[in-house]
Amino acid sequence: MKQQNIDWAAAVKPLIKKYKDTPHPLEAKNLYEMMVMVVLSARSNDKLINSVAPDLFKEFPTMARLSQATPAAIIPHITKVINHGNKAEWLSKIAKAVKTDKAIPLTMEELVKLPGIGRKSANVIKRYAGVEAEGIMVDLHTVRVSNRLGIANSEDPVVIEKQMMEVLPKNEWDAGMAMSFLGRDICRPKPECPVCLMKKDCKFYQENFNN
Repeated sequence: MKQQNIDWAAAVKPLIKKYKDTPHPLEAKNLYEMMVMVVLSARSNDKLINSVAPDLFKEFPTMARLSQATPAAIIPHITKVINHGNKAEWLSKIAKAVKTDKAIPLTMEELVKLPGIGRKSANVIKRYAGVEAEGIMVDLHTVRVSNRLGIANSEDPVVIEKQMMEVLPKNEWDAGMAMSFLGRDICRPKPECPVCLMKKDCKFYQENFNN
């Protein structure tokens, strides 16, 4: 169940403040690279994507160059990535649709029409671009943290995003990314609850450490 009687808009302020200047774990140098790396990162890990990206971008440094590539030309650069065959197809189709770096779309509606890009990926891309949020980024870390906190009560990222959008003002929708960072640092599968800045409002902490 979700935590009741918590002012989540107030509760998440310290969390957002803590991580507001933390760069995304994907080490992209520009929006084009972030879009490509986000597509590659699905069901994979950021460290792996960061390791394969330099070789890929050496060969395809721009969207225009990538738009000229066949999936077969992309695959050798991403063979270590899970589902690399489909991801090469997606990247090729995205590049052919977008054509240039300057034409990368930055609305939720346009982004989710592209292959391999769902709401989570679109939210990451929009955050990197610094444009107005249209949703809350929910990854596997956010799923874990939001349920432990009690701000959400689902394992479905779409449901979690909706639940958080209902209780947080738009200017706090970066809470999803902040929860992801917290999930990497402290609220891991085996959490370090006593040192967590969210413990005062956390359902999991209250149930397991505050008896």
